Amino acid sequence: MSKYKKLLLGILFDAIGYVSFIIPGIGEFSDIVWAPLSGWLMTKLYKGKAGKVAGVITFVEEALPGLDVIPTFTLMWLYTYVLKKEPKDLK
Repeated sequence: MSKYKKLLLGILFDAIGYVSFIIPGIGEFSDIVWAPLSGWLMTKLYKGKAGKVAGVITFVEEALPGLDVIPTFTLMWLYTYVLKKEPKDLK
């Protein structure tokens, strides 16, 4: 999957996480469903240890009240494709 497709999916998934703020009364129920699903989706988008750690962080962020505003999928994309330094090949 291309990195830009991951970015678009990440923005979409972060927007889905904001639904609890938009629709009063549904927010708490949607978080119960969305928290484990978002954690699982994160592990599918980003493999390895970083994906697993991000999946746990996403789950906790969605499950705890008031933390839904953190765009974890977008932040993980930024970490993976902008901030993370790739090791240089030894020649």
